[in-house]
Amino acid sequence: MDEKTLLLQQWASCLDEEDWFPPLEKVLEDITLEQAIWKPADGSMNSIWELVCHLLFFEKRFLMRFLGETVNEPLAENNDSTFQLPNETLENWKETKQEYFYVHRELGKILAESDHDDMYRQIPKEDYPLVLELKSLAMHDAYHIGQIVFLSKMQGAWPEKRSF
Repeated sequence: MDEKTLLLQQWASCLDEEDWFPPLEKVLEDITLEQAIWKPADGSMNSIWELVCHLLFFEKRFLMRFLGETVNEPLAENNDSTFQLPNETLENWKETKQEYFYVHRELGKILAESDHDDMYRQIPKEDYPLVLELKSLAMHDAYHIGQIVFLSKMQGAWPEKRSF
């Protein structure tokens, strides 16, 4: 198996293909607004929605940089500010999820259509080429998907029986 095929499989497993952990699209499928903004009483963790915003920030920024649209890339003062929510409405929760799914799929399409040179070309404002950046983003996604599942379980929002 070549590195592109391996990375495409990793990328898909973060969003919509079941693997060793549940894909984010399935994890978020039945999460309500109230569950999305919930945090443990001690405030020690981000909410599900904050985690999705964080994932979206880094994927969208990389997509804009890859496309050479650095003028449009999202900005943050620091890592903590990447977790900020828009107004807490059901519509905004749905929009955040849909935007994340869209950006993730767009990056997957770019990878699928890339040749070797494109996979290894220097990206503006990035330390690594496409192939290495998407590998890191996939690992980052998997880490935070675990947190999202944990938060779901803490709220009793995780079904007893799932397909994964």
